[in-house]
Amino acid sequence: MLIVELLNTAIEIVVDRISPDFHELSGRAKDIGSAAVALAMFVFLLVWGVILVENLGLI
Repeated sequence: MLIVELLNTAIEIVVDRISPDFHELSGRAKDIGSAAVALAMFVFLLVWGVILVENLGLI
């Protein structure tokens, strides 16, 4: 999870460094980085949910 967040931060810093002006592709790059963080969080929660269900014998 932390790795994906660091990569997203790196993308945002590079995009802001190239140009402080708004550009459609810059916005898309930031949005895709944020989507990667959200997807990683979903996978993280899913994996831990499966681990807890398996170990607690809820199913």
